[in-house]
Amino acid sequence: MNDKGYVNPQLLISTEELMSKRDDSSICLVDTRPTHEYVKGHIPGAIHLDLYSISLNDTSEKPFQAFMWMIAYLFQHRGVDPTKTIVWYENNSGIRASRGLWFCEYFGHEDVRVLDGGFSAWLAAGGEVSTEAVEPLEAPSFSTEAQSATHIDADAIHALLNQDDFVVLDTRTAAEHYGYAVRAARGGAIPGSIHIEWLNNLDENGAFKPANELRALYESTGITPEKRVMCY
Repeated sequence: MNDKGYVNPQLLISTEELMSKRDDSSICLVDTRPTHEYVKGHIPGAIHLDLYSISLNDTSEKPFQAFMWMIAYLFQHRGVDPTKTIVWYENNSGIRASRGLWFCEYFGHEDVRVLDGGFSAWLAAGGEVSTEAVEPLEAPSFSTEAQSATHIDADAIHALLNQDDFVVLDTRTAAEHYGYAVRAARGGAIPGSIHIEWLNNLDENGAFKPANELRALYESTGITPEKRVMCY
């Protein structure tokens, strides 16, 4: 892949690298876009699983554990195979594909990537497109070695709000952050949270910006490597 200076470049895969591995049976490719976009055309061999509307509004221990059990079950029956390199994509380097990557990481599956630039980058590179739906085969179940440090519940966040080394990062739109658009029980943001909408991480083509640009963006708001960052 193109060298953008990341500490963990293995979290992304470029269109060029994916094209070179298209016939590789060790890759499980997952299209997370809405159904109507998938059926109009997708990367050949990609299974379909739109994760956007699958969410939980109670992050306390028992509801969260039940939710993650449901996600693992869903992955198994939709063909998301933990014995393979799992590559998630959408139209750009967006939140649907990133959600898929996070679920895999939580389950302890580290061999997971996001297609940088998504389907738009694939098209721009002249990649083949298929309208043939892929019937998912039931996959092995994910392990239960949950990486609990990648998740934090609301009570723990509340207890940490006044600590200098703890940063709350709001990645939603400005309208949501400032309470003009309400998609929860109440409008607004967690007190003291820093607002950087997720789209600010992407360049004009929908791919992730280089590390030096992202580092400058986050450090300008006080988000530095020694701090613990909670994104929502």
